[in-house]
Amino acid sequence: MSRIGNSPVLIPEGVTVTLDEGLITVKGKLGELTQEFSDIEIKIEDNEVILERSSDKKNFKSKHGMYRALIQNMVEGVSNGFTKELELVGV
Repeated sequence: MSRIGNSPVLIPEGVTVTLDEGLITVKGKLGELTQEFSDIEIKIEDNEVILERSSDKKNFKSKHGMYRALIQNMVEGVSNGFTKELELVGV
């Protein structure tokens, strides 16, 4: 999961990301989502959310990737929403 955490999360237009102590809030045209976090340092620079960990222990590596994936899903949710695509195979 640590390789996932190394890539930044791009923030599209119309989405705002704010940080408080231990809480990240993502607001967009489709709503607002919040997530608590710990043991990871989060920075917002140039329309990107960058996550950094302070240690290479297993617990820190797993949280690094998990929080990056959660933040990416939050940004996707408030900007595009949930869609379900059905693929029909056969006759």
